[in-house]
Amino acid sequence: MEVILREHVDNLGRRGDLVKVADGYARNYLLPRKMALLATEGNKKVIEREKVKFDAKEAEEQKVAQAVADRLGSVEIEIARKVGETDALFGSVTNADIAESLAAKGFDIDRRKIQLHEPIKKLGEFKVPVKLHRDVVVTLNVKVVGEGK
Repeated sequence: MEVILREHVDNLGRRGDLVKVADGYARNYLLPRKMALLATEGNKKVIEREKVKFDAKEAEEQKVAQAVADRLGSVEIEIARKVGETDALFGSVTNADIAESLAAKGFDIDRRKIQLHEPIKKLGEFKVPVKLHRDVVVTLNVKVVGEGK
């Protein structure tokens, strides 16, 4: 099925792109979430008219994301966790924990934007990428320390 994307979809395309996807993916995911329109002549004309607004909105989102990235680049997060005698963590540090620490510092970042491939399970300093926008990725310094040290 051919659809026209109304939003950027990772690994699929950008706004306004005409893409061919599986029927079920379009019916069950893209169309109900209003991320795409069926590729009809009328919808193609609508998308062409909306393209100017899309481009302006995209530029604004990128500008806001870059401003947040500039502020976030100098922030260092310190997370304290209980550790055993061999400095092994009880539990782990997840992207939700990092988002919570950022919220305490005044940054409202969705945990899904924090690209932690697997939870942190040891003490130390880690570089964690945060994808604020499709074109704006900032690296966050996360320091995991033992509780009470």
